Amino acid sequence: MNKRGAEGNPQKNDVAQYCETSVHPSSPIIEAFRVFQIELDTKHDKYERLVKLSRDVTIESKRTIFLLHRVTSVPDAEAILNEADGKLNGVRQKICQIAEELKGEDMYQFHRAFTAGIQEYVEAASFQHYIRHRTLISLEEINSKLLFMMGAKGFADTPSSDPQILTFQVMPADYLLGVADLTGELMRLCISSVGNGDIDTPFQLSQFLRQIHDGFSYIGNTGPYEVSKKLHTLRQSLGKVEDACYTLRVRGSEIPKHMLADVFSSRNTHMDPEEAVV
Repeated sequence: MNKRGAEGNPQKNDVAQYCETSVHPSSPIIEAFRVFQIELDTKHDKYERLVKLSRDVTIESKRTIFLLHRVTSVPDAEAILNEADGKLNGVRQKICQIAEELKGEDMYQFHRAFTAGIQEYVEAASFQHYIRHRTLISLEEINSKLLFMMGAKGFADTPSSDPQILTFQVMPADYLLGVADLTGELMRLCISSVGNGDIDTPFQLSQFLRQIHDGFSYIGNTGPYEVSKKLHTLRQSLGKVEDACYTLRVRGSEIPKHMLADVFSSRNTHMDPEEAVV
């Protein structure tokens, strides 16, 4: 092994010295590498801005989800849903900034920078849609709300004299992963609903989660590799909801309503070992 002292790598130093003495600063090679340096710096700066925007989208989407879980404990659920609308509008403004950063760029080069935030937004938007309509929001509905009217000063809620339309299209993979995460929130909604005396919601959620599970089973290994990882969690959520429905149907009259949520939370879902294999 060569010993490297304060002089560092001798070969590297020789190359640097040769470039300084033998290559003219205005040579085509140096000029080309200066262009490459600017392009790489610009790309890295954009990537970092997208990561920060994605973080903001994730934080605000999680806050929206926490807010929506309050619908089981308030008399007026519509007020919560309207407040969630306002929060989601704020999230869309952040997504609008992501769309501006991606204007004229190859979206796939920067996908890893913002995919986590978009998945969290899909989860929040689909959660609100289910609470209000008891259905699963489609990818087309998600994308239809990501059309932004841009004025001279950026994002505008009201039409301007010279509007420009900016769009952001959620990728199918991000939509699927967001829906997979939704199942965990629906399981929590089931437990909190029972704790507040609502014994109808668990049976509705059981049917809904079974349909989602069947849909993901059809995808199999043809979808994004992250789906197979989340399928196990999806099955666990479905199992807990079905366990809650079983307990309500068989032992619901024996357990006081205020204790049902504790019973469901403490029970473990027993799954077939083959079911856990992904």
